[in-house]
Amino acid sequence: MRDAGIDDLASLNDVYRRSSLSNEGDRALLLAHPEVLELTAASLTHGRIRVATADQTVVGFVTTSVHEDHLELDALFVDPDWMRQGIAQDMVLDAVAIARAIGLDRIEVTGNDHAREFYAQAGFVPIGVVDTPLGVPAARLRRTITD
Repeated sequence: MRDAGIDDLASLNDVYRRSSLSNEGDRALLLAHPEVLELTAASLTHGRIRVATADQTVVGFVTTSVHEDHLELDALFVDPDWMRQGIAQDMVLDAVAIARAIGLDRIEVTGNDHAREFYAQAGFVPIGVVDTPLGVPAARLRRTITD
């Protein structure tokens, strides 16, 4: 895991798009709104983007932002060719370490239904339901960080 840099932007967008479109249930809505599938150079300055690499190739990324009382997991994506190999779990653990380092005791995320099992296995519990920017209801989840 390492911080993302401007040189990673093309790779980040490739992982973002491929991962997002790999879920059949989300594909039609995302293709109707392609603007939501693109990170910009400005994206690299908002919050923190960490990348997971294999042989110096970006295979996943996680975006976080600090809020007053929690770390927000804004995005977590793994290249479809690298899914189910523990990369997403490693990225969650990296976010846990970041939250601990800045003195926060929880992480929150808005997760799609298809990611429900992953987030449950990663220690997140449901705390509500919110509408996404595209108007789709999604679970609001929290992971409490204990020592």
